[in-house]
Formats: sequence, structure tokens, C-alpha cells
Amino acid sequence: MDLSIVVPTFNEAPNIEELVRRVASAVDRAGIEAEIVFVDDSTDATPDVIREVGERLTAERAEDAASAPLPVRLIHREQPTGGLGGAVMAGFAAAESDACLVMDGDLQHPPEEIPQLWRRFARGDVDVVIASRYAGGGTSEGLADRTRVLVSKGATALTRAMFPIRLKDVSDPMTGFFLVDRRTVDDAQLKPRGFKILLEILARRPMRVAEVPFDFADRHAGESKASVRQGVHFLTQLTALRFGKMSLFAVIGGLGALANIAIVWALTHVGVGYIVAAVIAAEVTIIGNFLLQERFVFHDMRDSASGVWQRFAKSFAFNNAEAVIRIPIVALMVSSGHISAVVATAITLVIAFFVRFVFHSLVVYAPRKAGAESPARAFIDELDAQATAPGEL
Repeated sequence: MDLSIVVPTFNEAPNIEELVRRVASAVDRAGIEAEIVFVDDSTDATPDVIREVGERLTAERAEDAASAPLPVRLIHREQPTGGLGGAVMAGFAAAESDACLVMDGDLQHPPEEIPQLWRRFARGDVDVVIASRYAGGGTSEGLADRTRVLVSKGATALTRAMFPIRLKDVSDPMTGFFLVDRRTVDDAQLKPRGFKILLEILARRPMRVAEVPFDFADRHAGESKASVRQGVHFLTQLTALRFGKMSLFAVIGGLGALANIAIVWALTHVGVGYIVAAVIAAEVTIIGNFLLQERFVFHDMRDSASGVWQRFAKSFAFNNAEAVIRIPIVALMVSSGHISAVVATAITLVIAFFVRFVFHSLVVYAPRKAGAESPARAFIDELDAQATAPGEL
């Protein structure tokens, strides 16, 4: 097998037949022995369509002596761990070939470009070949409107600025159309959490990269998956990659601090005493911070930790105990130090951040299984990992 084509799908039933037909035509013309591996997280009829199209293609090619087999394989995930990035990694694990080409299932990545990526990869001097919208004669005309073009270019510029060394030869780190030698991908380092798996791969370790231009096409059928939610996921992914778990915790803590200060300001300005205002602000932000930390910071530790209500109870109890200590300090600072309630709240929240992070890492999300490494050891290992990956400025 020369090439495994990994296609993550989510509700792409109308595109499957056309995608398989065009992939088959492209690899036939180029003489590439290939397979298609669909990793499907759909809630519609997509897996049934994949099976039907695959069976029909196998039968047709068996009757045609001039056609090489093109296996169409399906991995349907009932629990789509890691989103699109997790789907790609599942495809890598199941692939027959070490050369794995990743492409979307909506035909915005034209299958006719597969031979171009394969020929460049076959030279043997690179680990990954990227189909770029921004290199050479590439275009991004398939983006829906000018706003999406600006968002795409802005996100690309931000990403390259965050990783100036790793991405110095990469014009389109946000593309989902690339060919990689899976042996160069460090599974242990990767923590797929979103839809920009190429960014994860490139940011985690040095890679030899080549780019080929391509024209980003219009969507063949169905609706775009782009959304504000995906934008938030991207920013979360980028922050975690660049700065690690502690900094992502800090971002959420910072948002909570701003919310806390805003609530204190609003309540004190309508006549509520600053101590009562501080209590209300603390309770609101404690709950909000826990929900955001669950979703974006400690999501990879939840399965091995205690249940969600136990985690919430630990977090809520600790943060309230911390607030019981912190709020009197705020009162003391206001009454004896001639400091405003807002400034005193801000100062104590900064100090509390470090204590909260250590407690959540060591206690709230501590492994529940007997014989697991100690929470302290896990916390130290996590800090070590953050200090060394990715290793650049």
C-alpha cells in the first residue's frame, strides 16, 4: 500500500459518493496503490452511505481487470474523543501505509491534488507535505465570504507569530489537507483537542516540511461546520500549545477575575456593601470558572479523576474556603490601607490563582485508580512537559 487517505467525517452523507469517485480517479491516473479510511463521528446516515459506496466500488473494480483495488474502510466512533484531531489520530493508527494523507470530506480539498502531494512526498526528503492556500498559486476562493477570508488569514498570521521557528517555512498551518509520514508523529506528545491537527503536529516537534499550492474549492454539498464555537476551540488549542495548561488556567482565571471585578463594581455602585458584593461575585465566578476549566483545561484528566459532582464539590468547597480567607483580607486592605474594593479584589485574586492551580492539579483532578502515580508526581511531570514542549520562543 503506497498511501492511506484518512478522511474524518461528520454528517457528510451527500458528499461521500462524489468524494470516493474522484479519489479513485485521481489515484488510478497517478498509479498510486491507495486505501480510503473514513473515521466517522456522524449522527446522520453517513456511515451507511460509506459502507454502500465502498461495497459498490469494490464490486466494480473486481469486475474491471485494469483497475487496482481501492479499499474503502470505515471506523465509526460512537464517542468522538478529541474531535476532528482525535479522528485523524484514529485513522493514522488504523492505516495500512505509513504515508497518510488527510483531507476533508466536503470536497473543498480537491482529490485531483492527491498525486501532486504524493509526488512531492515520494522524493523522500520531507516528513510532511502541506497543501497550502497561500503558497505559490494557491487560493482560498472556497471560503464563504470576505469575513471568513479575513478571519482565516488573521488566524494564520496569529499562529505563525506564536510559533515563529516551527512555522517559519509554513504558509498555511491551518490547512486540513496534508500528507505526513505517521512514523514522525509523536503520539505520546500529541493531545488532539480540536480541528487543527496539523498545527498540533507541527508545534510539538521539528518537522521537515514542503508545501504545494492548491485551490480551496467550494463545498460540494451540505453545510459548513465553521462556527464561533470552533473559533473558541481554536484559540483554546493555540493557547494550550503555546503556553501549556497553567497559562490556559490563567486565561480562564483572568476572565473570572474581570467578571468578579465587574460584579463588585456594579453591585457597589447600586448601593450594595463591598463585602456582600465580593461574596456574590465570588460565588458566580467560582461556578463559571469550574465549568470553563472542566471544558478547556482539565478535559484530558477527567476520565481518570473522580466523578463530575465530586470534582465540583472539591473545587467549590476549596474556592469558598479560599474566599472566606481572601474576603476578610480584602476588607482589611480597604479599611486600613486606603485601597479601593476593586483594587484589593484584583490583588488578592492574582495571589489566589497560584494556590488554586496547585489544588486543582493535585486534588480535584487527582487519579482515582489505585496504584496510579501520586498527584504530586503527576503535577511535577505536567510542569516538566509544559516547560519543554514546544521547545522554542
